[in-house]
Amino acid sequence: MNLRAVLFDYGMVLSTPPVVSAHLRLLGISALSADVFDRHYWAHRHAYDEGKFTGEGYWHKVASDAGIGFSPQQIKDLIEADIFMWSGINAPMLEWARSVGRAGFKTGILSNIGFELATAMENNFPWVAEFKYTIWSCRLATAKPDPKIFRSALEKLQVAPREILFIDDREENIRAAREAGFLGSVFKDVPQLRHDLNEQGLSKLLPAL
Repeated sequence: MNLRAVLFDYGMVLSTPPVVSAHLRLLGISALSADVFDRHYWAHRHAYDEGKFTGEGYWHKVASDAGIGFSPQQIKDLIEADIFMWSGINAPMLEWARSVGRAGFKTGILSNIGFELATAMENNFPWVAEFKYTIWSCRLATAKPDPKIFRSALEKLQVAPREILFIDDREENIRAAREAGFLGSVFKDVPQLRHDLNEQGLSKLLPAL
């Protein structure tokens, strides 16, 4: 087995679960109940990740579907709170991912993500630059599990699919990666990932997790 590259999802892999205080802030700004807010928040999130909406357009769509309107200041505040909600870092995973890069593997982030969060990460997280192969769905106009995003990853990495390990928290994304020929692991937590890498015979090739 020849492993040359490791791709990491961002949300719920390199990041923590959503920051609770930021979610509460979003509810306060929108003045919607949690059930109503979450329903409309997720309804068009995939399209937002595909780059079909800017942050402003996305939040106007959330408001329209909920039968309300947001002022320009509310839109600005919602975008900022949404960025903060997804800015918690899973420190053990990030440090291991960085160690994988330092060990000589090609490393990248393959994430379903909107324009505003991708830009905020690049501007505010210096460590993002250590991942030489960032693949942001919004900038490709396609999102996981669409096969096109995995073809884009292959074009960037310039290695064989079987030489790439992809780590993502969603089963459907790992299934799509495997269909593209990648190795894959569904992430739940560090002990589970350690076990999975060992089961696949990959732990001996990578830095200790």
